[in-house]
Amino acid sequence: MKKNLLLGAVFAAAICVSQPASAIDSTGGCGLGSMAWRGQSGIIPQVLAVTTNNSFGTNTFGITFGTSGCDPNGRVTGGTGRMVLAVIENNMEQFAMDVSAARGETIDTIAGILNVDSEKLGAAAQQNFAYLFTDENVEAVDLALKMMELANA
Repeated sequence: MKKNLLLGAVFAAAICVSQPASAIDSTGGCGLGSMAWRGQSGIIPQVLAVTTNNSFGTNTFGITFGTSGCDPNGRVTGGTGRMVLAVIENNMEQFAMDVSAARGETIDTIAGILNVDSEKLGAAAQQNFAYLFTDENVEAVDLALKMMELANA
């Protein structure tokens, strides 16, 4: 009985501790926990990453000193990657046409999400068309990651 109560309390604490991080992103962010559980998906690795980060204060330390995968000059993104993915997923054909023309509504939207110049992003995307669209079955998630990479270049 005591064992179940303790397990329940630990689980409840882990959920409570993980809530602030999920307001920004569903992953553990940066920190030791994020590095330890990197590449794993599902609820358990995410909760463990967030719990490890919050239990030992590795997020704060990492952000302050630029360690554990944290960037002291980084910004809180609020899930910009997910927003870029949503735009691309819902507009794949239009996105391909916009990239080929180096301009268009999808390029403007993505540039706005990523807070970059639309003309520069469009030009970079057009110059890297073959990199973005490796074949006719390219996945939206791959396009989103590559667009974010181009935006940061």
